[in-house]
Amino acid sequence: MKFGYFTLSDNHYPNNPRTASQFVLEIREQAILADKLGYNSAWIGEHHFDRLGVNSRPDILLASIIPETKNIRLAPAVNVLPIHHPIHVAEMWATLDLISGGRVDYACGRGYDRAEYIPFDADFMTSAEVFEEGLAVLKKAWTEPGMWSFKGDHYQIRDMEITPKPVQNPIPIYVGSFSKTSVDLAARNGLNIIYAPFAAAMVFGGLKEAVESYREAVIEMGKVRGKAMCSYFIYIADTDEEEDRGRQYQIDYFQNCVLRAFPDDPEKMPPTMHYFLKINEILRNTKKEDLSDRSILIGSPLKIIESLKKIQAAGIDEVILYFNVGRKPHQLVKEQMHRFSEEIAPEFNT
Repeated sequence: MKFGYFTLSDNHYPNNPRTASQFVLEIREQAILADKLGYNSAWIGEHHFDRLGVNSRPDILLASIIPETKNIRLAPAVNVLPIHHPIHVAEMWATLDLISGGRVDYACGRGYDRAEYIPFDADFMTSAEVFEEGLAVLKKAWTEPGMWSFKGDHYQIRDMEITPKPVQNPIPIYVGSFSKTSVDLAARNGLNIIYAPFAAAMVFGGLKEAVESYREAVIEMGKVRGKAMCSYFIYIADTDEEEDRGRQYQIDYFQNCVLRAFPDDPEKMPPTMHYFLKINEILRNTKKEDLSDRSILIGSPLKIIESLKKIQAAGIDEVILYFNVGRKPHQLVKEQMHRFSEEIAPEFNT
């Protein structure tokens, strides 16, 4: 099982002295450090207007670290495809794949925050349909050897060929999944999948069940199974006091960032997103003592290793680790990244 670095750039906290600009530069430094420490990948979230995060251009941030890194794979987590034109997206990530020497993993989703759609004049209520068409355009743009066309309900494209072409053929595509809708979409299109474990626990009953749902859908649709990945919040703690602090970081994140961004009005969200009502109810009532490895890896290195063994047994190929959640100080994040690479990752290097 492989490990990556992951962030959504959450920064919406009361009395927070850290500016958005400062945090974006910290994230850049952490991603470069991840390469030096031997992490497999860096997954940088896309969010707009400080709704859940402050970094709006993962492609530019990742492009900036290419000269500073050697091996790490570069990915958005995730690109909110329906608020962009898919041809622009195809050109952006193909160019990044070229200049990185074929190191791009592309991950996309339809997002969940209506407030991120409105300024771009994108229709939140048809996001699922627009998302699937956008994916089809991307695949054509990256893989068709010559001119191609596309005719759908939302995109009509004639006689198109993008330049440059990506180095990889194809660029690996991951669908960010919070629901059975996105599981079926990934399976139907023969794509890889990436889960948020806290959402998988609430929607599917657990990470193992979520992976099984994906595998069953792949078989049913006659496709070849792709990779299954997941993100995890993490805090390495040696004492009860440190563990309590890590739990508080997590609760602060849920209460100050996640709940303000997740949809919570059934009349203003597509029916396929109504499962968020259940997630929001659970998160509003979550206390520090409720947190477990269904949402966060927390405790001693030995305890985290035991949790990761279960995650590996569930069929997960790579875990991307959210170190800087909850306004953790930059130095603490770097220390935690070092500790993980030195005390935990070697247990999985066979």
